[in-house]
Amino acid sequence: MNEIHVVTPGDIVFVDHPKYYDKALNSAATIVLINKKVDCPDGKALLISDDPFRDFNKLTQHFVPFNAFAKANTTIATTALIHPTASLGNEVVVGENTVIHANVSIGDRCIIGDNVIIHAGTVLGGDAFYYKRREAGYDKLLSNGRVVIEDQVEIGALCTIDRGVSGDTTIGHGSKLDNQVHIGHDTVLGRHVLIASQVGIAGCVIIEDNVKLWGQVGVRSDVKLGEGCEVMAQSGVSKDIQPGQAVFGSPAINAKEKFKELAALRMLPNLVKKL
Repeated sequence: MNEIHVVTPGDIVFVDHPKYYDKALNSAATIVLINKKVDCPDGKALLISDDPFRDFNKLTQHFVPFNAFAKANTTIATTALIHPTASLGNEVVVGENTVIHANVSIGDRCIIGDNVIIHAGTVLGGDAFYYKRREAGYDKLLSNGRVVIEDQVEIGALCTIDRGVSGDTTIGHGSKLDNQVHIGHDTVLGRHVLIASQVGIAGCVIIEDNVKLWGQVGVRSDVKLGEGCEVMAQSGVSKDIQPGQAVFGSPAINAKEKFKELAALRMLPNLVKKL
């Protein structure tokens, strides 16, 4: 089971909006759960449903049922140090020389690599913020993915990293997160990414290697931050950023251009007086 942006051959994906029909039907997925009778592409199977969102949740409940806080099949390296107040779920893996501090919560099937440090109060593997509007309110799309923390990562205190809806939310090798950082479902961080405090990253974001995000940056869903780019503090990222580019502002644009714009704005009061 997988989302449309990460499907591979053999996967099942659901689609319930005409905007995404072509993308789902032409994706790598082998099975498409869809709410319209259409021609079946070669090599695929279609499941026709009046409500694919509902039926995708049924599949999640069947294949990855909620297990009432079980702690079975957890694998912890003998050199790992875990505070007694930390909570680990079912099928969690913790690597060599990893340190997990007080009151850390790690959800089912999360993978923690070697030489990782996770500071107090952090939550890994919370459910995705993913809902469908109904007449009676919001329906939740159930999460069956994981959080994968690669080797040499350090995660500050009170961070929250949501599991993938169906795939993995990944924090790449050597990346460092400050305190109070949020990372949404299915987001993928590359190697040696640096994120300062109070950054919020939505779901399905791709952040390539050596990117820097400074304090209170916000990143919308479905964007890509190119390798080595830098986002200055309190910026709002609403579209892709090219590799190596420095951006600032909300919406974030080229930093030099933004600074020129701010300098021009500071000159306006004097200009008005002269007029």
